[in-house]
Amino acid sequence: MHDADSDAQETTILASGKFLRLLRRGRWEYAERVNASGAAAIVAVTGDGKLLLVEQPREPLGCSVIELPAGLVGDDPGQEDEGMGVAAGRELEEETGYRPAKVEFLTRGPSSPGMSSERLALFRATGLTKVGPGGGVEHEQITVHEVALADVEGWLRARAAEGAEIDVKVWAGLYFATAGAQ
Repeated sequence: MHDADSDAQETTILASGKFLRLLRRGRWEYAERVNASGAAAIVAVTGDGKLLLVEQPREPLGCSVIELPAGLVGDDPGQEDEGMGVAAGRELEEETGYRPAKVEFLTRGPSSPGMSSERLALFRATGLTKVGPGGGVEHEQITVHEVALADVEGWLRARAAEGAEIDVKVWAGLYFATAGAQ
């Protein structure tokens, strides 16, 4: 349902930080990214049939989260006009150590529409070559997981039972890695 009154209402900045801004428009309070044009997540399956996943501590949840490799678009100084596909390839290499030969757009949509204005694009990366260890950049604490497609569902459920959170985008990515790729 669209609130037509919200179109005419003024947006008020409630708080602003280095990475996020908290806004109010009408009765809605929501967050938006500062200095990024969006986010990209990547579905990447190695030549031997393993889905690439990353795990990292996420402070807002107070635990580790299993995710698709992903990152912000246009957030690096001098790269504000970076394309989403370029960002997807860059993030995949930074986080997993795999460089893709091809990055293909799959879909785009809001990541958390009741809380954020952010839109996320989902890409498929193919022709992967291992070029480094992954693990992210300076402040990131990323663990790379290579999980056989046949075992992913059970592996995810076992990790959840151990206390890890599973980002729901992983399940969407699994669709594109299996049934959606046919």
